[in-house]
Amino acid sequence: MPHLDFAQPPFDILTPAERLSLKKHTQVRYLATNETLPIEDFQYFFVVLKGHIQQTLNGEFVASYLGGNHSEQLNNNDWFDSRRLPKTSDIQLSTTSAVDADLSHSPISNADELNGATYHYHAIEDTLLLQVDGSALNKVSAQNHLLRQLLSDNLSERLKALEQRRHSPNPSLGLTQYTAQQEVQQIMLQPVTDVALLPVRMIDADSSLQQAARLMTDAGLKHVLVRPTAIAEQDTVASTLGILTDNDICRAVSEAQNSATTPCQHYASFNLHTIDSKDDIGEALLTMTRYRIHRLPVIDDTGKVTGILAQSDLLAHIGHHSQLISLQIEQADDLISLHKAVDLIGRYIRAQHQNGVKISIISRMVQMLNAQVFTKLWQLIVPDEVMKNTCVIVMGSEGRGEQIMRTDQDNALIIKDGFSHPDLAQFAETFNQHLATLGYPLCDGNMMMTNPMWRQPLQQFNAQISLWFKNTDPMHSIYISAILDGDYVCGDKQLLSQLRAHLIISHQLAEPMFVRHFVRAALQFGDINQWWQKFVPLLGKTSSSDIDLKKAGIFPIVHGIRALALEHNILQVPSTKNRLKGLVQAHALSQERADTLGEALEFFMAQRLTVALVTEDKHARQVNPTTLSALERDALKECLSVVKSFKNQLLHHYRLEVI
Repeated sequence: MPHLDFAQPPFDILTPAERLSLKKHTQVRYLATNETLPIEDFQYFFVVLKGHIQQTLNGEFVASYLGGNHSEQLNNNDWFDSRRLPKTSDIQLSTTSAVDADLSHSPISNADELNGATYHYHAIEDTLLLQVDGSALNKVSAQNHLLRQLLSDNLSERLKALEQRRHSPNPSLGLTQYTAQQEVQQIMLQPVTDVALLPVRMIDADSSLQQAARLMTDAGLKHVLVRPTAIAEQDTVASTLGILTDNDICRAVSEAQNSATTPCQHYASFNLHTIDSKDDIGEALLTMTRYRIHRLPVIDDTGKVTGILAQSDLLAHIGHHSQLISLQIEQADDLISLHKAVDLIGRYIRAQHQNGVKISIISRMVQMLNAQVFTKLWQLIVPDEVMKNTCVIVMGSEGRGEQIMRTDQDNALIIKDGFSHPDLAQFAETFNQHLATLGYPLCDGNMMMTNPMWRQPLQQFNAQISLWFKNTDPMHSIYISAILDGDYVCGDKQLLSQLRAHLIISHQLAEPMFVRHFVRAALQFGDINQWWQKFVPLLGKTSSSDIDLKKAGIFPIVHGIRALALEHNILQVPSTKNRLKGLVQAHALSQERADTLGEALEFFMAQRLTVALVTEDKHARQVNPTTLSALERDALKECLSVVKSFKNQLLHHYRLEVI
C-alpha cells in the first residue's frame, strides 16, 4: 500500500514520531473519471498519486493537480488541502454611472470568505489519491511550527515558510536544525539593538578639541557627541546633537589650529542621520550605504540617543561586505576599477539570496549600490558644471528599487533651464555605452538619456508631461509610467522635485477618464479567466507550460498599484512598497490586501532571481512549473490567484467592463 513520501516536501521536515503518527491516518482513495470529491470528504489533505484533479469555484477553473503518468517531469506529485476555504475580493461598486466617470473610492479589501461557497474537485481521468486525516495533520502541525506555516491558510505565512525552508541545509533533520538556520536567515530583520552598541559620550559645543580628545581617549572611542551650548542636558535629543570624530581633530591639527582653545563646534558635524531602536539591521545598513557614514546614533521613543551603531560592529555582526563594495565604488577612478566593483554586486546578490535574506532588502540595497555606480560613472564623464546643472534619474524597476538583475537601462537627464553645454549629447552617449560595458544592457525601447526625449531642460520636460496626460495614446501611458517611477541618482535633486510637482499639476488637469485608460495595461496580458491553463504541462511540449513571471505576476501588480497611486495623487514615492503604504493611509486598500499584494510581488521577484542565477537569460522571466517542488507550485498557484483577483478588482473598480 502506498504511503506518504517523507522525502518530499512538506513532509520531509517531520520527525520520526510525527511520520509514524501520520502513517496511521493515511489511506488510498480512488476517483473515477468525472467523479467529484464529496463535500463530506473535505476534512482531508490529499496527495495525487496518479491521474489529474481539477479544482473549480462556481464552475470557473481554478487549478489542476497532477500525479503519476503526468508527473515524470515534476519534482514530486501535487497535493491539495480540501479544508481550505475559497476567498474572493470584496469590491464595493459605486452607484454612479460610468458616464459620470466618478470612480468609486471604497477601499479595495482583501479576500473575504464566501458564505457557504466551497471549491469543487473532480477527476479529469481515473485518479489515485492518498488522503491524510485532517485532525491528525492538525495535531502534528500543532507541534511542528514549520509544517503549520507551510500548510497555513494565510498566503503570507506560507511564503515566509517556503523561503525559510528553501535555505535550510537539511530539512529532514527536523525543526531543531531548521530553527538554527532560520536564525541566520533572519539576521537582517533583527533590531539594531541586537548589535553591540558603543556607549554615549557627550561634550559641550564650546569645549575645546583637546578636552574632546581626552574624553575619547579615556572612553576608548574614536568619536564623541557634541551638545549645543544653549541646550540643557535633559533636552539632548538626537535632532540637536552633532558628532566629532578623531578625523575631525586630525583635520584641525593639519590646519594648525590650537586644540586647547578651538571649540568642538567648529569641526563637529550636525544634522545627524540616526536610526530608531526599533528599526532592523537591514534598515541601518541601507542608511549607512546611502549616506556613506560610519556611525549611526540609535534613538529611543523619546528621541534620545541610547548608543552608537558603528559600521565595523555592524559588518562583523551580519558577516557580509556591501559597505566594502560601496567603498570600492567610491574609490574607483576609471572604468576598469568600476567594473570590478559592479562584479562584486552580482556576487553580493547571489550570496544574500542563498542566505535567505528577504528579496525587498536585497533589491533596495542593490538599488543604492547601482545608484553609486551610476553616480561615479557620471562623475568620471562630466565636468563639475554639468554635474551641478543637471539631474540623472533612473526609471522602471531600477527607480522603484525592485531591480535585482542587470536588465535594460532606463534613465533620463533633466537639465536646468537656461543651462547648455555643447557636449551634453556626447556625455549621454558615453554614459549609456559605458553602462552597457559594465553589464547594464541598453534599453530596447530607447528610454535612455541618449534619446533627446529623455534629455531635456526642465521646462520642456514639464511641457512634454502635460502633453502625455492630454490623450490616451498607449505610448504616452508608458512614458508616464516611467516618469512616475523615476528616482534620483545624482546632480541637482531639486530638478526632480520640481518635475514631480508638475506631475501632480498635470494629473489634476487631466481628463477624469485618464486613469481608467492608464490602468488598462495591467489587464492586457492574458485572459484573466484562463491564466491557469498553462499549469497543465503538455507532454513532449514542456516549454508551452512556461509562465512569464513579469507578464503574469509582476507587471499587473506593479502597474495596478501605480494606477491606484496615480488616482489618489500618491506621486512622491516611486516604489511599490511605499505606494502600498500610501494607499493604505488613503483608505484605498486595506492593510491585509496591501500585505498580500506585497508578499506576492516579492515571491515573483524571488522566483525571477532564482531563474537569473541558474540560466543565461538576461530577462529571467520564464519559469517552468514542472521544475518546481509541490510546495513552490502551490505558492505560485496562490500568488497567480492573487494577481487574478487583483485584476478583477481593478476591472470593476474602474468599470472597464463598460468601456
